[in-house]
Amino acid sequence: MIPHVNTRVFGSAPRQALAIHCTLAHSGAWRGLGDALGGELSLLALDLPSHGKSGDWDGTGDLHDVATAMARSVMAGPMDVIGHSFGATVALRLAVENPELVRSITMIEPVYFAALLQDDPGQRAAYDTSHAPFAKAFASGDLMEAARVFNRDWGDGTRWHDLPQATRDYMAARMHFVIGSSPFIRNDSAGLLARNLFARATMPGVLVHGGKGPPVSAQINASLARRMPQLEQVEIAEAGHMAPITHPALVADVVRGLLSRS
Repeated sequence: MIPHVNTRVFGSAPRQALAIHCTLAHSGAWRGLGDALGGELSLLALDLPSHGKSGDWDGTGDLHDVATAMARSVMAGPMDVIGHSFGATVALRLAVENPELVRSITMIEPVYFAALLQDDPGQRAAYDTSHAPFAKAFASGDLMEAARVFNRDWGDGTRWHDLPQATRDYMAARMHFVIGSSPFIRNDSAGLLARNLFARATMPGVLVHGGKGPPVSAQINASLARRMPQLEQVEIAEAGHMAPITHPALVADVVRGLLSRS
C-alpha cells in the first residue's frame, strides 16, 4: 500500500506534465512554473510522502520506492516529467524503469550522488564530510538544527531566522525524510547503476543546474549525461539550487525548448 497521493493542477493546456517537487517543499512549489508556461503545458503536481497533503511515509520499506510508486500511480499514460532535486531522482527512475510513461524528462539538479560516487569514489570522503553537521544534529535529536543545516546547504539562500516559524517547523518535522532518502541518493538502493538501465531512457530530455548552486550539482549532471547522452545539459547562470521557485520564467524557457524538440 502506498500513502494517499494529493495532487493539484496548474494550467489548462491539453499537453500534461507530471511535476515532482524537492524535499521539504510541496506541490505548490510549481505554481510559478505553471503560470510561466501559460497555456502551453499543464502541470499535474503531486505531494511527495510526508509532504503537503499526501499521506505520511511510515518508515517501512524504501522511501524512494514509495515516492516513485506514488508518482507512477497518477500517470494514466505518457507524460512529460519534470522533477527538482529529490523529485528529479524520482523522475529519473520513471524514465529508466517505465520509459513508456515518459514523453520527455526535465531534471533540475537531481541529487543522485550515487552516479557521481561511482564515477569518482574519491568524492565519498567529501560527501561524508559535507553531510556530517546534518548527521550529527539529526543523531542528537535536534531536528530544528538539522533542518537549519539542510536549508543552508540546499535552500534558496534565505537566512534561517528570516523564515516564518511555521516554515521552520514544517522542515524540522520532515528530517526523517532526508535520512530515508539516503539509501537511494547515496547508495542506489534501486540498483539502477548495477542493472545499467539508463540506455532504456531514449526520450528527449534536459539536465538543468544553477550557476549559483552547489558545484556538486553540475558534477552529478555530468555523471548522468555520460550515461544518458541524449540529454542536453543547460545552466541557468542566475539561479541556485531552487531554480523552479526562484527563477520559474527561466526554467519555463528551458522546458519550452525541450517541448519544441519532443
